[in-house]
Amino acid sequence: MFVAVMEIGSFSGAAQRLGMSGGQASKLISKLERDLGVQLFKRSTRSLSPTDVGLAYFEKVKTLLDGYDALNDSVKNVSGSPSGRVRLSAPVTFGSMRLSSHLIRFAQHYQQIDLDVSFSDRLVNVVDEGFDLALRIGKLTDSSLMARKLCDIRTIILASPQYLKEMGIPAHWDELSQHECIVDTNFRDPFHWSFKDAKGVIQQSPISGRLRFSNAEVCLQAACADLGIANLPTFVAADALREKRVVPILTAYEPDPLGLYVLYPAAKHLARKSRTVIDFLATAFSGDVVWDTGW
Repeated sequence: MFVAVMEIGSFSGAAQRLGMSGGQASKLISKLERDLGVQLFKRSTRSLSPTDVGLAYFEKVKTLLDGYDALNDSVKNVSGSPSGRVRLSAPVTFGSMRLSSHLIRFAQHYQQIDLDVSFSDRLVNVVDEGFDLALRIGKLTDSSLMARKLCDIRTIILASPQYLKEMGIPAHWDELSQHECIVDTNFRDPFHWSFKDAKGVIQQSPISGRLRFSNAEVCLQAACADLGIANLPTFVAADALREKRVVPILTAYEPDPLGLYVLYPAAKHLARKSRTVIDFLATAFSGDVVWDTGW
């Protein structure tokens, strides 16, 4: 309980993680403080913060727990085969289109590891919700988690040849105001598209359109149906690009790629089962990714 309160910063959050009431959590911490004869937390009606003694105690306890986890992991895997359950969160579209086949191969190869995979576009709280690993696309903001980059994720502007024949090909992002833009509302700022100008500076261009979808595959379908211009990851559009159902435009202003990262809680020892998954995915997505070739 003490470690959970330190990591989450509240009795209620720690209690929720461990499946008990906030009152029970508070009582357990109070009992620990009485047993130790020290105050571990400063409490007020609005905040909860560790004392200096609490911080020092946490560092010692975490070291012991990490060592315990490492010992358990080594004992469980004396045979050389990693085992146990790995909880993984991944984005819906990338998960179904690009990740699932690799997970199937992983399951076939590592039959003693149980995969519990949640496909969701919600940014899960890895620690609070008990995930071992999470895949995320974008730029990292959560410094409390460890991260390993797996590959680049490009996003490009595209439209069908028929739409461009009828409406014209924009030569600059400023001309998008004259076009129907298909909006993927899963983007953090869906009504501003990013472009890199001649000096390498990122510019945000406001866009609008009558079609808004919270799914990139549906946005692609709309673009293929000659309904407008879309801003999509290449892992979604690759097949349509190869088949010339859509073509890239404004390529001179393509921004730097985003990243695909695997995130995991910070710890001195990473469980072997989790490291096995990470290493497998790093190999699977190494080099030139398949969706950026052939178009």
